Amino acid sequence: MKSEIRLQKFLSQSGVCSRRKAEELIREGRVEVDDRIALIGESIVAGSAVVRVDGKRIIARQQDHLTLVLNKPRHYVCTNADPHQDQTVFDLLPKIWQDPRMICAGRLDKDTEGLLILTTDGDLAQRLTHPSKRVIKRYQVRVQRDLQGDDIPKLLRGRTLEGQWLQFDKIIPPKHKGSEFEVHLDHGKKREIRRLLESFGYLVKKLKRTQIGAYKMRGLARGQARPLKSSEIKALLAPARENER
Repeated sequence: MKSEIRLQKFLSQSGVCSRRKAEELIREGRVEVDDRIALIGESIVAGSAVVRVDGKRIIARQQDHLTLVLNKPRHYVCTNADPHQDQTVFDLLPKIWQDPRMICAGRLDKDTEGLLILTTDGDLAQRLTHPSKRVIKRYQVRVQRDLQGDDIPKLLRGRTLEGQWLQFDKIIPPKHKGSEFEVHLDHGKKREIRRLLESFGYLVKKLKRTQIGAYKMRGLARGQARPLKSSEIKALLAPARENER
């Protein structure tokens, strides 16, 4: 007898999206099971049930998941398809890694560069991005003027902007007075670093993600990608050492 699997887990394992996003799709009535609208929380037998998202049939993955690290350049957007954008991060991948189920596990905005994880594993993407998992991301920041010591506790306390609470988890200031420093976040609201700094009068000139969890990107040229080893994927989800910079 074939075992059942939750529908949102099936969609995640098939590389459609994260479990959280799958629940949204089901709630919006965009998922069908055997020609009827799917229900939140229902289970299916993978391979027997016919599942469609927005009318497109979803086939259970048979092959192993693929997870890549990409050194994202500026001016590329983190989307699979956007008719208003000429360049997406997926355009940087060799054909051998082009997979319609590949998703960004935590986006970077168009003008932010650095460490980006691309994966067909929706569960991994969920674990890396959901705030409850508290996976720390580290960013190198350069602003247009010296960071003032008095502003650091304010940035750590955070503030509400446009109805959203924005807050840095940690700031590693420059050793001497300067405009370059490091910011840590265990979450990632849209353009959070830029918006919060701008609210204190700092214009971000450069923003680069360098580390996720205990995994630090090294030896990868801008615009290049490579598959991650299983040990490196585990490092993404592991806490970094406090004294590591």
